[in-house]
Amino acid sequence: MDIAVVGRGHLGSALSRLWTRAGHRVTTLGRDGGDVAGADVLVVAVPAAAITDALTRVHGFRGTVTVDATNLQGPPPAGHPSLAHLVQSLVGGPVAKAFNTDYASLYDQIEHQAIRPSHLYAADAAARSIAEHLIRDVGFAPVFVGDLNRAALLEQHPRLVRAIANNGYGPYFSRYDAPGGQWL
Repeated sequence: MDIAVVGRGHLGSALSRLWTRAGHRVTTLGRDGGDVAGADVLVVAVPAAAITDALTRVHGFRGTVTVDATNLQGPPPAGHPSLAHLVQSLVGGPVAKAFNTDYASLYDQIEHQAIRPSHLYAADAAARSIAEHLIRDVGFAPVFVGDLNRAALLEQHPRLVRAIANNGYGPYFSRYDAPGGQWL
């Protein structure tokens, strides 16, 4: 799969490295932007306040399946119930909300876990299979929480993650599973 990642920070770099290792062709773009025409999927991994500016510097993505990996800082963007909906309004295609609820600093440890860590995501129907594929290729077990209308819930989740980490646990993986291990 051809993946274009907008953002070269901790998350964008970690995802790019893992997807390359999984055999995908990954192009990463920084502040200068660039052309992503021909990419199968666009991944937005920039600070929330930089979404609009970052995407105005990128060309060739109109209608491309997009994964929004941004984190909400403060209230949702004006006129949108979530950052994922803002991204959707800019790309004009199906969107998934993923990769915003786990610590990128732990991504290199995923493959060493005895049980595959879970990863929560929401997605439009047309983005769901691609999101699941990318989540698995990073090493997580995908846990679908619903369509993109659930993105706002995922954007609130990092507050809980940080509260747990800041109370003595530090960065951690989460695992969700049905009784009997049906999900993994």
